[in-house]
Amino acid sequence: MADMLEQASDWLDAMRSKNLSRPVLYCRGSDAVEVGATVGRTIFEIDNGYGAIERFESRDFLVPVQTLVLNGVQVEPKPGDFFREAVGAKVLVYEVMAPGKEDCWRFSDRFRKVFRIHTKLVGTEG
Repeated sequence: MADMLEQASDWLDAMRSKNLSRPVLYCRGSDAVEVGATVGRTIFEIDNGYGAIERFESRDFLVPVQTLVLNGVQVEPKPGDFFREAVGAKVLVYEVMAPGKEDCWRFSDRFRKVFRIHTKLVGTEG
């Protein structure tokens, strides 16, 4: 018998992908793939070591794991990759990164089917 929670999670993810995602281009070097991503955010609070807490807000892209395929190989996100998001006549460029020693991505669900990828806006084209 299949896990009912996993079935419910799959259904919710399908609804999120269908109704709350937009096409973006995921790029690594000269390789790229168009994926459907839902936009979110994460706020990091990092102790700078001098008694102050620095806040960093990341623009997150939630991407189904099975869609992140470059040159026929399923990949995990890594720092230095980019998302390119068309907004009107402009293209916003986001670099995959996270502050301090934080990881640049994590799984967004308990069944490890969706990446939550942390980014920062690094450029605008057009």
